[in-house]
Amino acid sequence: MAVTKIKPIKSTLKKALDYIQNPDKTDGKMLVSSFGCSPETADIEFEFTIAQALERGNNLAHHLIQSFEPGEVDYQKAHEIGKQLADAVTKGKYEYVLTTHIDKGHVHNHIIFCAVNFVDYNKYNSNKRSYYGIRNMSDRLCRENGLSVVAPQKGGKGKSYAEYIAEKTGTSWKGKLKIAVDALIPQVSSFEELLSRLQAAGYEIKPGKYVSCRAPGQERFTRLKTLGADYTEEAIRERIEGRRTRTVKAPKAERGVSLLIDIENSIKAAQSRGYEQWAKIHNLKQAAKTLNFLTEHQISQYEDLTAKIEEVQTESEKAGDALKGMEKRLADMAVLIKNVSTFQKTKPAYDTYRKARNKDRYRAAYEGTVILHEAAAKALKAVGISKLPNLAALQAEYEKLQEQKEALRADYGKLKKQVKEYDVIKQNIDSILRQPKEPEREKEMERG
Repeated sequence: MAVTKIKPIKSTLKKALDYIQNPDKTDGKMLVSSFGCSPETADIEFEFTIAQALERGNNLAHHLIQSFEPGEVDYQKAHEIGKQLADAVTKGKYEYVLTTHIDKGHVHNHIIFCAVNFVDYNKYNSNKRSYYGIRNMSDRLCRENGLSVVAPQKGGKGKSYAEYIAEKTGTSWKGKLKIAVDALIPQVSSFEELLSRLQAAGYEIKPGKYVSCRAPGQERFTRLKTLGADYTEEAIRERIEGRRTRTVKAPKAERGVSLLIDIENSIKAAQSRGYEQWAKIHNLKQAAKTLNFLTEHQISQYEDLTAKIEEVQTESEKAGDALKGMEKRLADMAVLIKNVSTFQKTKPAYDTYRKARNKDRYRAAYEGTVILHEAAAKALKAVGISKLPNLAALQAEYEKLQEQKEALRADYGKLKKQVKEYDVIKQNIDSILRQPKEPEREKEMERG
């Protein structure tokens, strides 16, 4: 089990980076990793990236903490999971430093990543949605590594997205008003009578160019026209006079095949006869869809089905591996572009430093620039770059690879959908094959 939390770093970036890299907490810095930067110069590299952003914001970095259940994971595995999480969150675009602390009762990872990415210099948007995305990534990695996952608290009543939106935008009041208007239209002979009846029902009416209504307890008035095209004054008058009917939404396209319900072992079916009847009809429909699917895909034998599932699964895994490989290639190229760009931008100052009579004095004045140039040169040398590549050509290649990645992602998504679809088909077929045949049931009844 891993618990995650994230907070912004608005100042003291170096202090935060020094803290997470504390040798006493990281097994002598053995559990320190980084991407797109050197752990020793990360604060300077972060600030250099931020300086190039069009919209900087107030944050220098974001500090993500991933804590594991005591005794559930060893240090190296925790660090490995932390790297997978950091890569998933930053997507090969943000510099980060990852450390694993082992000085407390529970192992935990610290990930500090730059607030601005070094590919297009856009800032990271940290909000509830992005946090839940991080939490889901962490949970998925825990499952993949055989760790437990945090379960929702029992008895806790959360809000659905619809409830949240209703509270924020007032759509719950709109919904009630629409119901009231729809109910009154068949009963009244004029728009004025409808308003009078609404007023009698407790609504406060505000006349004007756009008629507005406010229910008891509602803070603001709601204009009728904001309820939709069928609720403007003109539309309501036409509906009252019978010259217009309320627009009915087209039914949604029916989904694919769903799993059959195990009625015999369903507690809900045992408790509700209505649900049991619905489940039987549902199963008949899904069984028919399952058989239609097999016919459409020319699958007549169970062995053919299992072979097809294996084929699709293999294709999906290959596509997934290809996508991961492309993401790794893009991440490496993004870092290369960053280092080439940094090298070029800092070279004039570094050349001046090399020629300066008083190098110590010059370095003290331009220390950040000198460090950035040396870090970029070191990184380029580490990947075997002796001759500086053309930056424009690298960026053009990166764009092409990005397009290829999106195509791979689309293919992988389709294959994943197929895998899921075939899995449902197989489960349904297995369920159908397990069911006793009707004649056998009748014989058993006769014997009884």
